[in-house]
Amino acid sequence: MTAAKAAKAAEAPAARRDTPPQAAPSAELRVCLSVENLQRQFAAYLGSPSRARGYPAHEGQHSLIIEVAPGLAIERVTDLALRALPDIEPGILFVERQFGILEIHNSSPEQLRTAGEAILAGIGASATDQLRPRTLYVDIIEDITDQHAVIVNRNREASMVLPGQSLLIYEMTPALFACVAANEAEKVAPENTLVNVSMIGAAGRLYISGTTAGVRRARDRIAHVLDNITGRDQ
Repeated sequence: MTAAKAAKAAEAPAARRDTPPQAAPSAELRVCLSVENLQRQFAAYLGSPSRARGYPAHEGQHSLIIEVAPGLAIERVTDLALRALPDIEPGILFVERQFGILEIHNSSPEQLRTAGEAILAGIGASATDQLRPRTLYVDIIEDITDQHAVIVNRNREASMVLPGQSLLIYEMTPALFACVAANEAEKVAPENTLVNVSMIGAAGRLYISGTTAGVRRARDRIAHVLDNITGRDQ
């Protein structure tokens, strides 16, 4: 090997060491949502096999739900949360077409706040960077007919709307805000039936049945909670 080639070979590793690492793609924070004091019906919903693929949440625990884009960025979010607090239990980890979703829960709200802070710091975001919820549609159908109840319940194995009840339907974006809406609705009217919660996709949807007075209380509580969530406009 000539002296010139030897000198060039010796310089190559140093040049590679001086090259800064490539930055990871940034993630857009869409939802950073705390759901406090999980209610009985909603906790059971979160823990059902069709939703939770990890550790099911229990009544009285607290939940933190994160949505980011692009979808695979949720794996980095999960790593940040579990490295900060290994005792945190992940219940839902879902990557859909455009967004990634993580639900974690614990009996300590302080630990969830710590995990949330680690996530936000790791992706360079603040809680107010999330999107503000927007209501797309809300209605109460009173004295629902038997045929209508049957077709609404076609995919239900429990928690069905019954003929003669009133049915609250609520649609909002981003979809994950259906979680806090369902939980808060149950707090003010636990006698209602949580028929269905659609929390993943283009929009979130709620079906809640009960007396007309009960579903009205649920509707008013949902509207109040969604109107007071801070964030950026969609």
